[in-house]
Amino acid sequence: MYKRVLLDILKKAVKSKKVLLLFGARQVGKTTLVKELISAYPDSRYINCELLQNRAVLNTTNSEKLKFFLGNYKLIVLDEAQSLENIGLILKILYDELPDLQIVVTGSSAFELRNQTSEPLTGRSRQYRLYPLALSELASKMDRIDVQAKLEQILRFGLYPAVFDLPEQEALEELNNITSNYLFKDILIFERIKNADILLNLLRALAMQLGSEVSFNELSRLLGISVHTVKRYIDLLEKTFVIFSLSSYSSNPRKEIAKGRKIYFYDLGVRNMIIQNFNPMSLRADAGALWENFCIAERIKVNEYKRRFLNTYFWRTFAKNEIDYLEEYGGNLYAYEFKYNPKAKSRVPKAFSARYPNADYKVISPDNYFEFIWI
Repeated sequence: MYKRVLLDILKKAVKSKKVLLLFGARQVGKTTLVKELISAYPDSRYINCELLQNRAVLNTTNSEKLKFFLGNYKLIVLDEAQSLENIGLILKILYDELPDLQIVVTGSSAFELRNQTSEPLTGRSRQYRLYPLALSELASKMDRIDVQAKLEQILRFGLYPAVFDLPEQEALEELNNITSNYLFKDILIFERIKNADILLNLLRALAMQLGSEVSFNELSRLLGISVHTVKRYIDLLEKTFVIFSLSSYSSNPRKEIAKGRKIYFYDLGVRNMIIQNFNPMSLRADAGALWENFCIAERIKVNEYKRRFLNTYFWRTFAKNEIDYLEEYGGNLYAYEFKYNPKAKSRVPKAFSARYPNADYKVISPDNYFEFIWI
């Protein structure tokens, strides 16, 4: 077990008396995290909402029945609460009727849980995200030299807690289990999508375009489905934390692409399993794309756990000048280019520096990435 950064954040948040909503993909460690959280508190209780007996009791808006079931506990965890019908209303009743009860709710399906809780819990909740292991979370068991030695393994097999640091064959078995049994579970259950092959084919297409701008029209033609269906499935995959996207940054639509989108995977092990490619980095044509995805995904974890709320983009002109990643906060622009080969030359595009002369620019390589993604 690795100490999760979010644990200390949640311990502080418990004092807020808000309903704490913890989102994250299946198998990233939400259950382990909340069980560790409640172990520090007496009079606490863990409830798995996917168990039929718990759903049968909790699926009510009768406050007296809820009080009787929950007893006199001071802190309860409702794990995978998207399984409950009317979860938003249930939480509102608990919040209003049991003011001394601290409630922690987890969900692997943002489109189901967040939609149900957004209105009933207005002003009553705080939201947090848990990801696969962050690189700096490995520091609870190893130093930076050891982490650096694991870098290629991470780029190939990812950072799911159940996968990291396993022997290669065992890592492959575990990744296959995750992608086969968990990746689409919430989409198939709640959206009643019967054909997972379309989702898998879409993910394969996105995986092959890693680091490149995607076209919904091209994906539509390639997969033989409508553009609307492509957009809907991508949205669902984002809301179940399989992929994430960056939109393009533009203050000059005549010269800069204003509506582009690039899509990345939260975990590279999942991405590589989808395309069945675990070759060593020295044999890969996609090493640069893997490095770019890795750095951006790790940066997202850093920003979330530091509670740093900002805008993120990529930048590209019609003349094909581009920058991999931009952050905008405090009225400033911060530009980053990712190079897996530290010796590769890189300089800020003239079009960018002319347009945004005050923007900060850095190249991130395996020689200096710690400062960029360490929490």
